[in-house]
Amino acid sequence: MRNAARAGLARVLTAGGAFALTAVLLAQVPTKAGAGATQTGDHTPGATPDPTPTATATHVPSATPAPSPSTTVSPRPTASPGATARAALPVGAKVRTFSYGPHPRQRMDIWWHSTGPRRPAVFIIHGGWWSSGDKRSLTSISKSYVRLGYTVVNLNYRLSGDAPWPAQRTDALDVIKTVRRHAALFNTDPDRYVVIGFSAGGHISTALGTYGDGLPGLRGVVGISPVVSPLASFEDGSDAFADFARRKLRRAALTLAGGCTPDRCPQKWSSMEVPFHASPGDAPVLTIHSDEEFVPPYQSEILRGELLAAGVPMTVRTVPGTRHSSALYREPGVAETVRTWIASRLNR
Repeated sequence: MRNAARAGLARVLTAGGAFALTAVLLAQVPTKAGAGATQTGDHTPGATPDPTPTATATHVPSATPAPSPSTTVSPRPTASPGATARAALPVGAKVRTFSYGPHPRQRMDIWWHSTGPRRPAVFIIHGGWWSSGDKRSLTSISKSYVRLGYTVVNLNYRLSGDAPWPAQRTDALDVIKTVRRHAALFNTDPDRYVVIGFSAGGHISTALGTYGDGLPGLRGVVGISPVVSPLASFEDGSDAFADFARRKLRRAALTLAGGCTPDRCPQKWSSMEVPFHASPGDAPVLTIHSDEEFVPPYQSEILRGELLAAGVPMTVRTVPGTRHSSALYREPGVAETVRTWIASRLNR
């Protein structure tokens, strides 16, 4: 499957005149077991749980391409959420903001239902070119899933200006690990959850889906305008006819890689490239794009080919127009499609 991913992306990028650059990168893509591979680290069943949810996480950025998540992560309440987060909550639902690490960006809002059976969880990851954005922009979407009865985790993560890749994926892994470890506290089922990501957050969510040989309990991944191929975005943005958004995405992908180009840092870029890491244990995926947006549907088609080759189902939907990210999610029928798909995964 690795060879197919290389060949598929090479064909796409060769059409844009980037064959030499692509060959340098793809020739050095590590396997899952090799250097720079994405391994599951301590996100395995049976890991020793934290006895209490009060300790502050120890979370040190690593210089290696794919470090393991921190091993001492625990939620720590930091502040009461604002009135917008609390408004119109279902009876018995609670919301708090927790710290899952020492960095100011390592915060998450958790809504949970204090009564009834343990609920499946929905993790939500905002976009913003990896360099901006905030969980507050997705509060209304988060609350819509709370009203459907789910535990909801809306998270911030370190931005590319704070730390290069894979810090963003590591933060998301730590959030998942923290909530699963303290599932009883949040009355949630640690073995039934999905992840929804928007734009750059869609890159992080799909990277979680292909992390190692599958995350325990992950039932599905949704990407709304996901950047599943930063390398393709880097090349698309170099085209002489590229619009402003594509050029900006090229710069954003370069910043995510720590300013290091693909030919100089092939392992970093291969770690960022979601299709390279598809494997049979990965979670099913749904992605949605506008057919003329600046993150083109063909990126998802590359991932779909790799996942299908590994025996993992993936659905790619397109809708007319140029809407992107949360604006696309609010187009008629899109949210309903996502909710129906999530219910089908979590009700199994």
